[in-house]
Amino acid sequence: MVEELRQAEAAIADCLDAPAWALPEHDLVAALDAAHRLEQRLAAVKLALVRALDGRGTATAQGASSTAVWLRDRLRLGVGAARRLVELAATLDSAPTGVRDALAGGTVDVEQVRVIADTVSSVHTAAGSQAAQKAVGVLVEWAGQFEPILLRKLGTRILDHVAPELADAAAQAAMEAEAHRAHRDRQVTLSELRDGRLRLSGSLDAEAAGLLRAAIEPLTAPSGPDDRRSPGQRRHDALADLCRLALRTGELPEHGGDPAQLVVTTSFDTLARQLDAGTLDTDLRLTPETVRRLACDAAILPAVLGGSGQTLDVGRQRRLVTGPLRRALVLRDRGCAFPGCDRPPRWCDAHHIRHWADGGSTSLTNAVLLCAHHHRHVHRGEWTVRLGGDGHPEFVPPAWLDPDRLPRRNQYHRRT
Repeated sequence: MVEELRQAEAAIADCLDAPAWALPEHDLVAALDAAHRLEQRLAAVKLALVRALDGRGTATAQGASSTAVWLRDRLRLGVGAARRLVELAATLDSAPTGVRDALAGGTVDVEQVRVIADTVSSVHTAAGSQAAQKAVGVLVEWAGQFEPILLRKLGTRILDHVAPELADAAAQAAMEAEAHRAHRDRQVTLSELRDGRLRLSGSLDAEAAGLLRAAIEPLTAPSGPDDRRSPGQRRHDALADLCRLALRTGELPEHGGDPAQLVVTTSFDTLARQLDAGTLDTDLRLTPETVRRLACDAAILPAVLGGSGQTLDVGRQRRLVTGPLRRALVLRDRGCAFPGCDRPPRWCDAHHIRHWADGGSTSLTNAVLLCAHHHRHVHRGEWTVRLGGDGHPEFVPPAWLDPDRLPRRNQYHRRT
């Protein structure tokens, strides 16, 4: 397979060098159709490879928390795209043979595969295997004419074509299946933009959508005749108000050993003379004016940092026992320190580099932040953890993974 893929890659490279502008229009259209078919057939191969790697546990064996995270680093994908690749591989693996053949033949694309698989599953539940097999043929034929969104809409009435005697009775089942899909696909994504803002996107099921509307709409009304905020800006501000209200209740569960809270790191000059920006423990930047405003209603925890960013001394709040040490770890590691992990500080445990049971101290020089997955992974003993010369953690991989055992560091949380 590897040699055949290399030959295909070479053939595609030759196509890239060919002057497309010189082709007559009918050849351009034919070449576009062929390129699209080839893209779908390659997608089928890629998904089969992803499914095989996922089944073998390659990702976790190499230290990644999941196949999606491993694909993110291996193929340099966004984590959302990597997760979708794993999900599509699983969908194709469980899809009827006719659907897999259609993708391998280039007659459907991966998004249509997801629609067909969902629809056939609903038909199987409502009308049995014979009707489901008929539905595959109908849907594959429709896929040659309709894009995924319209294909899904048409699929809601597929029983009219494959089992008309059950169509009316199955309407309720189809509605329930759609509700199940909405529940399965529910998700909210927070994507950091280059300037420190977050892009919020996602899909809410009907219940969560109703709760959000009920909570946010009373806060989105214009504050007065001079309020020039757009509707989108008012919804943004209302969401921020909801978060403030939730934090002030004091009823949220602890997160990472600390109360749910907004943590800002800044210099004394910033606070006193409004000279520079502050930084959240998620690495987002805040303006000096915002830092001073937040400080009006905040507990202040002083810390002294060395020139390379290592924490030299951390103050103590009376009501906290382990808080100062954890804050020092957050300031130093900025999140899970294991190479390639992007988990934030509040998802992490404090790990003793030399185990406490073996006499290791509970101190900054003997601690490192690790997410739950990598905490378990390090405790298996294959990776060695140590502090480098600049006081920051580095990880030595096992010999089977890297015969030279070169130390690795996490670059996601690196200070710039």
